[in-house]
Amino acid sequence: NNNGKTMTEKDIEDAIIAYGKAAADAKRLGFNSVEIHGAHGYLIDQFFWEGTNERNDVYGGKTLAERTRFGVDVIKEVRKQVGEDFAVIIRLSQFKPSAYANQLAKTPQEMEAWLNPLADAGVDIFHCSQRRFWEPEFEGSDLNFAGWAKKLSGKPTITVGSVGLTGEFLAAFAGESSEPSSLEELLRRMDRGDFDLVAVGRPLLSDPNWVKKIKEGRTDELKGFTKEALGELVMS
Repeated sequence: NNNGKTMTEKDIEDAIIAYGKAAADAKRLGFNSVEIHGAHGYLIDQFFWEGTNERNDVYGGKTLAERTRFGVDVIKEVRKQVGEDFAVIIRLSQFKPSAYANQLAKTPQEMEAWLNPLADAGVDIFHCSQRRFWEPEFEGSDLNFAGWAKKLSGKPTITVGSVGLTGEFLAAFAGESSEPSSLEELLRRMDRGDFDLVAVGRPLLSDPNWVKKIKEGRTDELKGFTKEALGELVMS
């Protein structure tokens, strides 16, 4: 069955409780924050997207705002379990893996109606995944996903997407290598206040000392990225 099985109300209740328990366990073990994965086709994202959410109960709906209910309930449960003095982050994406045209929020108004209920439920930070951090999210503004999320929700945001590299992540699987690239545009946007934090992935797989080298100005020592780096993590 390529469509999978529709979750029952009990399935949904159990899943929400499981998210909360996992967050509580993280706090008990000494962590000071959790990041909930609501992007890239994982469960919460499946509720967000009309292509996978065909429910006709309170967890479905014709609008993105209506389909946000499951994510909101997850965040409420997580917040209930960890208390107020604990950072709750949610990672979101507008796209699906290998299906970049399947945009969730097609306008700033839709994005606001999507993000604000999550913020009200207890999200402290939005981690906004995109392929290339410099790409604008909507016409008429150069703000990226993280920039719009911060503007619309008032919450701190994390940007990500080909930071410090010339090529995108999925292209690596086709054998395309990426070379180190300038961080000037990233810093310009950060200085402007578009976002508050930056997530870095592939550069750290290629070079665990990437952050240290950036801080020390040793940009000539930065490494590129190849698909082989996914299978090996070598300390330099």
